[in-house]
Amino acid sequence: MPPTVLDVYEARRRLGERLPKTPLLPSPWLSSIADGSVFLKIESVNLTSSFKIRGALNAALRLSEGIDTPPPIIVTASAGNHGRAMALAAEELGLTCVVFTPINAPEAKKNAIRRHGAVLHADCADYDVAEQEAREFAEQEGGIYISPYNHEDVIAGAGTIGLEIIEAMPEFDVVVIPLGGGGLASGMGLAIKAAAPNVKIVGVEVEASSPFTLSLEAGRITTITPRPSLADGLVGNLEPGSMTFGLVQQVVDKVVTVSEDDLTRAMKGLATEERLIVEGAGAAAVAAILDGKASVPGQRIVAMVTGGNVDLPKWLFAIT
Repeated sequence: MPPTVLDVYEARRRLGERLPKTPLLPSPWLSSIADGSVFLKIESVNLTSSFKIRGALNAALRLSEGIDTPPPIIVTASAGNHGRAMALAAEELGLTCVVFTPINAPEAKKNAIRRHGAVLHADCADYDVAEQEAREFAEQEGGIYISPYNHEDVIAGAGTIGLEIIEAMPEFDVVVIPLGGGGLASGMGLAIKAAAPNVKIVGVEVEASSPFTLSLEAGRITTITPRPSLADGLVGNLEPGSMTFGLVQQVVDKVVTVSEDDLTRAMKGLATEERLIVEGAGAAAVAAILDGKASVPGQRIVAMVTGGNVDLPKWLFAIT
């Protein structure tokens, strides 16, 4: 069942003091380009270096509530960030975690998953295969599958970012959010629209993988053929019946796409102007602002910086 804004508030209560609030800082660099006031919500400095810890920890905590014996194995699929977050959450709560990732997932993400004690299956051809194999493994082994996006507790946990923005900055016009499986945009959208319905939410996909763009045009979830991208965390199809499709229809006002060149410019700008190490997916919202697709002059804009788990050679390639 899709979450509501009440679930987002419950997630914040559940996460409590376990997670720090992340910075919301003005960006003079982007403000001058957008001819407005741009602020960066920097989730790349959160635990596990991405926003994913919010949803993963919320799901693991809720799974552990009110039981005297350990729950079954937690199983998930991930391009890397959710897997790392799920592994840390399981480690902290004494749970067993199994993660399936594409074979070409960044080494930084795979190494972190192993460090947190999770069992890693990193031989999947792509994310879609990882998702399929994870679901099959959970069914065969009696595990509980926790999707990186299509899970009510994961979505609600991500939505706590929206609450932090509203409390830190009561008045703003636009929030720009990277769009992969749609869990982040869904959760943040529920929180923000409940408090400030006039705020516009812009989702950002990459040209190499844009399932929401095509699905929203068709009015139903459609299958695409993803291509490789610097934004590996945004690449892949939506699973059939994903609750995020309806939620994105409900809370996202506009979906735009960015190119690989846009991502490169954003990663480089965040490094040189903001001194931030940001992965491709984490830079997608900034890429949309640089390309003029997510801003209107004079507006107050919040851009999500969602993650910093990137292999050093790829990051150096992007910024040089």
